[in-house]
This record gives sequence, C-alpha cells and structure tokens, in this order.
Amino acid sequence: MSITLDLSRASASVKTPVNLSGLTREELRQALIDAEICPPEKARMRASQVWRWIHHYGVTDFALMSDVAKDTRAKLAEAFTLARPEIVERQVSKDGTRKWLIRTAPGIEIETVYIPDVGRAGALCVSSQVGCTLNCTFCHTGTQKLVRNLTTAEIVAQVQVARDDLDEWPSPKEDRRLSNIVFMGMGEPLYNLDHVANAIDIISDNEGIALSRRRITVSTSGVVPQLNALGERTAAMLAISLHATNDPLRDQLVPLNKKYPLDQLMAAIRAYPGLSNARRVTFEYVMLKGVNDSPAEARALVKLIEGIPSKVNLIPFNPWPGTDYQCSDWKTIETFAAILNKAGYASPIRTPRGRDILAACGQLKSESEKLRASARLKAEREEAEGEADAA
Repeated sequence: MSITLDLSRASASVKTPVNLSGLTREELRQALIDAEICPPEKARMRASQVWRWIHHYGVTDFALMSDVAKDTRAKLAEAFTLARPEIVERQVSKDGTRKWLIRTAPGIEIETVYIPDVGRAGALCVSSQVGCTLNCTFCHTGTQKLVRNLTTAEIVAQVQVARDDLDEWPSPKEDRRLSNIVFMGMGEPLYNLDHVANAIDIISDNEGIALSRRRITVSTSGVVPQLNALGERTAAMLAISLHATNDPLRDQLVPLNKKYPLDQLMAAIRAYPGLSNARRVTFEYVMLKGVNDSPAEARALVKLIEGIPSKVNLIPFNPWPGTDYQCSDWKTIETFAAILNKAGYASPIRTPRGRDILAACGQLKSESEKLRASARLKAEREEAEGEADAA
C-alpha cells in the first residue's frame, strides 16, 4: 500500500515575510497600509522614512530606524523583513574584480560581479534570471537551463550585497566606487522586464541608492518586441549583444536571431526612445577567431550600424572547456578596431577582467558550479576510500 502525503495545506500556512527592499515606492506605501502599520493618510510619509533607511542607509534591522516610533518598528519587524540573501562564496581577483555567489532561495543561486575602473569608477554586473534560454553558442553562462526569473528584491539585493562589501552606506553622492550598473549577468533582461524595470526604479531613486539612469545599462540579445517598452519604462542605456553582421552567422551564434532577424532588430534600435549622441547604443561584439573577425566583417559592421549614435565594445573571447571557439589574435582585434575607428565609431577593446576567479564575460556560475561539484565528488570519493580502508 502506498501513502501520499498532502502537504498543500501545510505549505500554504507557512508565509514568507515580504522583503521591503524589493518594493517600489507605491508598493511600499500600499504594503504599510495592508499590514495596518499606519493609516492611509500617513502611509506616504511613513513609506518615505522607511525607504531612506533601506536604500540610503542600507539598514537590515528595523530597530535602527531611529526616527520611526518604537511600536511601529516592532510592527514592521513582525510583518516584514530586510534580510540580505546568503553569500555562498566571495572571491577577489588579482585585478580587483569581486565576485559573489548569492543564494536567494533554496536551489536559487546567482553570481554578481563588481569590476573596478569601469564607467565613472566601477561597474556592477547583475543577473536578471537564474539560467538562460538563449543558448548563444559562444557563451558558457548560456549553457545553463533557465530556472526562473529573478524577483525585483533579488535583483536589488545584488546591488545591496556589493555596497555592503564596498562599505558604501549611507549612499554617497561623490567618490562612490560603485558608479554604474550593467544588466549583463545571467539571463535575458527583456524576458523579465517587469522586475528589471522595478529594480531600476528603486536603484535610481534620488532618496535611495541614487544612481543616474544614464549610468544603468541593459544588455539584450535582441528581444525586439520589448525594446521600445524598455526605453519608455526605464530610460536606461541600451546595449545590444550583436556579434555578427549577417543573419546566417548570427543565427548560429545567437539563435534568437532566427526569431528576430537583423532587419527587425536594427529598425527597433533606430526607434529606441531617447536615442541620441548623448545616449548612444553600445554594440557588444565578441571576437571569435576565423568566425567574425575579418576586415570584411568590420566593414560590414560599419555599414550595418550606419547613422546610429553608437559605440562598439570589442570583447576578446573567454575560452571555456568544451568550446570549439578560440579568441581572435590581438593584432586581428586591433585591425578590426582600426576600421571602426576610421569610420567614426569608438571601439574600445574590453580588457578581460576576473578570469582567475571565473568572473569574465560569459563565464558566470556554470564553471563555478562544475568546480564545486568536482570538489564535492572528490571529497565523497576520499570519504568512501577512508571507510573502505577502515573496514
């Protein structure tokens, strides 16, 4: 006889408290009303107080909110949480790059990377999904299956964890080390636009972390139907993961191109809200030896982006086990860049950062997972051998 346990009622009764860090201003105001923390007529004022403590001062304990009445703080602590996610692993590269493996829920792990000396001072590369559906053939991160979208709180938490580690609370206006945010980590941001847009609203709010939207860049492989909405909702800077100048090659490198080919993508980019010389598009182009790195490809790229206020980031390919791709020779990359420069397009060659801690472009999490799995298997083998010897 088999017995099946019905856990639906038990699980329904366990309610995880809402983390206020992931609520927009309006959501925070409504949450305070719903939890009967304060009456509706005082909710906006109370929400502003709580907001500054969370996003300007970075507190994780309601008891520290000194301008909030003690009984109100107790009610907040009973109804909500400000807890940071668990940091499973923290690594610092010899070049100063920092990487955190963050566990936001059971089975949900993401990696976030801080890169110094990028942007005005330093950039944080954040993830928008656990895993990815795009299967770009040159990207190791993309070999992971999609688990789910990250929530707004989980996206904001990546910024909070970095600022904790960089000791940047209260939120500085000058001389900040974390000056830029780039949505270039795990996942396709435009497949999680609602949570990405809400996170940008929180990160850019002037009474909180206060990062300018012009210092927040969202990178997409080209989800054409969402491009206009991204610009309208976030006013963020746009980066396009391009990597090829013709459909047959891009179909191979970025399979999403089969759904949204280059003519559709380029038309949507030209129509991106706010596009101007002051708000240029960044085209990301990974340099693959013998694949997309010829002078002819460089000239084709110039023709493809003609008239678009833009720059091109040339990214040396970061090899990973099992890939057939190789990085272009440095001279080849420089020749490619020279053609773009001559045509009037800035084309910086991105210096690989954090390779020694597997934090470089396209390396996030998948290789770290393999290394940890390998270590676990080694430990298990050694334990089994020890037990065998004892027997």
